[in-house]
Amino acid sequence: MKKILIVFGTRPEAIKMAPIIKEFQKNTGLFEIRICVTGQHKEMLLQVLKVFDIVPDIDLKIMKPNQDLIDINSLIMSKLKVEVLKYNPDLMLVHGDTTTAFASALTGFYLNVKIGHIEAGLRTFNLKSPWPEEMNRQFTDKISDLHFAPTLQSKENLIKESIKSESIHTVGNTVIDALLFATDKVNNNNTIQNNIELQIETFGYSLSSRKNQKKILVTGHRRENFGDGFKNICEAIKKIASNNPDVDIIYPVHLNPKVQEPVYKILADVENVFLIKPLDYLPFIYLMQQSYFILTDSGGIQEEAPSLGKPVLVMRDTSERPEAIEAGTVKLVGTCTDNIVIECEELLTNCDKYLSMQNAKNPYGDGKSAFEIVQVIKSYFKI
Repeated sequence: MKKILIVFGTRPEAIKMAPIIKEFQKNTGLFEIRICVTGQHKEMLLQVLKVFDIVPDIDLKIMKPNQDLIDINSLIMSKLKVEVLKYNPDLMLVHGDTTTAFASALTGFYLNVKIGHIEAGLRTFNLKSPWPEEMNRQFTDKISDLHFAPTLQSKENLIKESIKSESIHTVGNTVIDALLFATDKVNNNNTIQNNIELQIETFGYSLSSRKNQKKILVTGHRRENFGDGFKNICEAIKKIASNNPDVDIIYPVHLNPKVQEPVYKILADVENVFLIKPLDYLPFIYLMQQSYFILTDSGGIQEEAPSLGKPVLVMRDTSERPEAIEAGTVKLVGTCTDNIVIECEELLTNCDKYLSMQNAKNPYGDGKSAFEIVQVIKSYFKI
């Protein structure tokens, strides 16, 4: 029986790792899995795991007040070292481009543990954008033994960096597996829907009383946008709201003070902008379903929203997900106030443009990625 250590720390990682954990649980005679969370997004992480009925075996509890990235890296490595030496896994799986992924992979590398990188090969080729994610994923790929690329473009990126092609497996993105699980759970259960609407209303927006309003869903949290970037974004949202009083703009505001300060300063008094608390996973998926389009600086939403038929405008200058841009489901709009306003107005008023984005095919898979990943690992270990 092969021992697999699965390490993650943020909510997006939990969403994308959950389908893999569920797939491993179907193969208990072949694998022993241990789930380790770092606690990088503790509260948001645990509510995602509850949706998928997953309980971590290990919690490193690394978060402390006023930490920086150096603090987080060093704490993860020192605490994870103890767990790796105790468990002695045959393979450690990490995900994506977070500090947790990089620090965990580096720990495994130093301890001579095989590393599997889920969502390998995403690139902007600019180490400063997004920062520090681009560095995290490039370094993690360099020290991994198995690379699970979501698309052919990601595979080609890895090959160009001299990663051995036999270690690269194109499997789609597990975020679609998770999304299909979540939408099925929500759409087929009226009680869950009612509870979700109640939670969203408690947080500051009533779906039932404003069901006829067009809705723009906004998310923003990227470090690279801290400062002027967020001020520009907020000014754009304010102009869009003023130009379109019949449109509701719903913004679940990230808890980071560097996000909260400009958002509340600029948008708190705008009548049709609704600043609400961060949402749990299922309520957020439900709100995506209710939205007209999504304005974001997130990575994962670029993958999820197209499966729901929702156009995505990305408030960044670069994207490591060029497939979505090429497919027409996503458009980069940067952080220039005027450009954000122009692109949002275009989607609100140009029906042909909206439909072309709405109907474009999602390039990130069909919901069978977790199965493919486990099959690759079986083959790797010849079991």
